[in-house]
Amino acid sequence: MAGLLVVFFPFILLGFMILMERVEGPLRTVAVQNRVEEFLDEARPEEMDTFVRDGLPAALDERERRRTLSRLLPKRPIRRGRHAAHRP
Repeated sequence: MAGLLVVFFPFILLGFMILMERVEGPLRTVAVQNRVEEFLDEARPEEMDTFVRDGLPAALDERERRRTLSRLLPKRPIRRGRHAAHRP
């Protein structure tokens, strides 16, 4: 019995992997479409240039670098004019 399990386990595992690939395929396309829509809504002109020139993966990488960099930089205080501190 254990010998049969050793022989058939790789085939059972392969069948499971093929089944999961068929389940995940449509989910991946929906996720990519959502990322493209989100990118087009929030993209800056430089990122759109990268998108046109190099494609979506490069543009998404540039956007992610920009977001990471903006999180690392300290926040600057908002300046509201000379007399903003004297208001009651």
